Amino acid sequence: MKLDVTTLEGAKAGSVDLNEAIFGLEPRADLLARCVRWQLAKRQAGTHAVKNRSDIDRTTKKVYKQKGTGSARHGAASAPQFRGGGRAFGPQVRSHAHDLPKKVRALALKHALSSKAKDASLVVIDDVTLSEPKTKALVERFGKLGLGNALIIGGAEIETNFQRAARNIPNIDVLPVQGINVYDILRREKLVLTKSAVDALEARFK
Repeated sequence: MKLDVTTLEGAKAGSVDLNEAIFGLEPRADLLARCVRWQLAKRQAGTHAVKNRSDIDRTTKKVYKQKGTGSARHGAASAPQFRGGGRAFGPQVRSHAHDLPKKVRALALKHALSSKAKDASLVVIDDVTLSEPKTKALVERFGKLGLGNALIIGGAEIETNFQRAARNIPNIDVLPVQGINVYDILRREKLVLTKSAVDALEARFK
């Protein structure tokens, strides 16, 4: 698969051959959904909690006598059915993370990349560098390229001026190539890869 390479100014900078085994697959929604669910579950805090019966500090005096009232037998006011009692089966602090095999994660990333290539939402750019960290100038360049909602993947490190200029632009995410993930790819309309990012991805899946 051949794709044109552009610059930040919108000029042509040659072309690049994309590996069909990475960018030419038929996207599978089930794989993408599994990986997104795994990512979102992993980052849940899981700090929600309630007080159960053992956490309630109330009198343990018998509510009323055992027999003769015609009511149920109760021994403590901390029972869940009483006002101010403990919560039955409420949430507790826990981890929501679950396992997903490495091969499935790798395959899901390939399918996410392929989905962007199939929808013509994949842009390859030669490099992301700026002479000075000016957000206004970068917004104008993104406007020429049609990047209003995009994920930009650079090389091993993002150039400082570009990172500073882009971090205040809404709907624009910038990540180094080692931070690429399925959820961030799918949540943005366009995926922008630098040539170094393409080389790193092809080396990763070689």
